[in-house]
Amino acid sequence: MPPPSRAGLLRDPDFRHLFAATATGQLGDRFVFLALPLIAIVSLDVSEFEVGVLTAMTTAGSLLAGLPAGAWVDRWRKRSVLINTDLARAVLLALIPVLWWADALTIWLLYAVALAHGLFTVFFDVAYVSYLPYLVGRDNLVEANAKVASVRSAVSISGPGLAGPLVAWLGAPLTLLASSVGMAFSGLLVARIRKRETRRRADPSRHLLREVREGLSFVLGNPLLRPVVVADGMFSLFLVTYQTMLLVFLSREVGLGSFGIGLVLSTMACGGLTGALVARRVVARIGTGPVIWMAPLCTAPPAALMPLAEPGWRLYLAVFGLMLLSTGGVIRLVAQAGLQQSVTPDRLLGRMNATFRFVMWGSMPLAGLLGGALGTLLGAEAVLWIGAAGMTAAFLSTLLSPLRTMRELPVTEPESPPADREKPTPRPAG
Repeated sequence: MPPPSRAGLLRDPDFRHLFAATATGQLGDRFVFLALPLIAIVSLDVSEFEVGVLTAMTTAGSLLAGLPAGAWVDRWRKRSVLINTDLARAVLLALIPVLWWADALTIWLLYAVALAHGLFTVFFDVAYVSYLPYLVGRDNLVEANAKVASVRSAVSISGPGLAGPLVAWLGAPLTLLASSVGMAFSGLLVARIRKRETRRRADPSRHLLREVREGLSFVLGNPLLRPVVVADGMFSLFLVTYQTMLLVFLSREVGLGSFGIGLVLSTMACGGLTGALVARRVVARIGTGPVIWMAPLCTAPPAALMPLAEPGWRLYLAVFGLMLLSTGGVIRLVAQAGLQQSVTPDRLLGRMNATFRFVMWGSMPLAGLLGGALGTLLGAEAVLWIGAAGMTAAFLSTLLSPLRTMRELPVTEPESPPADREKPTPRPAG
């Protein structure tokens, strides 16, 4: 059989719709990432601690629903979850400019919208990870994940660059209308996917808590996954602590406006695209295990250049440090994704991903509060130093594990019976 064309899965209209939905939804999400804290900082003129609380609200959904979301989504039709959560987020984001127009927007209402938006995002993300193998088949997951990663990296670059001028032109509240449109369009694109899932029969012998416990036990009991999830939790804690004060530092200490902040974030995201392009070669050359522990050790320390920044060459050097941080982060995540998929049986993939998301994202509310509290006590500059040091130290749990010298991925055979597995959709040869 001839090798597949570059288009590959993009020749499949169902995957093409999901791919386009990913692009539009991610673009809307990038606008939220910049506009939401700027509404608090500029429009509501809140304190550093209140910015930290807002960050906590945006990620608290993972702490509240992260673990049961995996078990619930396993019982539901993933396509329906994707559509409904996209449309729900679109409605929520449209509320903010309406409240702003009515002069009724307060930080407490912003907290409520951020929390609800985060809860819907948890279910969307868990359903997305579980839906992709069904849509493309297990044999096509590498290609599918690579294409999804590429569009997310591209949006991470272009999103802040578009959001910055948009915020400067329209203001942060009105920019969220663009986010709302992106989320709604994403849901409509997913609705055009023709492939339908069969409804799973409810098993009365299975209980939600038992299923959640099974996923947790698998991850924490696996000698390869346990150190990775510990490292992820620590890295996420200090990354969000760092990011909570990054916008405050750039706005109030360096003196950048929304356009300049957008350019900084876009330039940082270029590092993520670079990481996505070179990750496969880096992993092949160094090995999966060494990449997982070496990436934070080598690319997190340059984040400490940011607290030294001031207008001019020091700011450019600090932004380059953020690019390196982003490059290493994407390379590490690519290596980890391969490890997680290779050691996890099919029947536990959803709960494994939900467990990782719970640990990674569940630490973020604490990190937002920690960043805000430390910013109030010590200042934004000190928080950036602390965040850079903590991200660097995250390599220790993976270094002190079997991953230290593990170059090749182990392979776990699927545990589900053949009749229960989804058959991959035949793909035309390119």
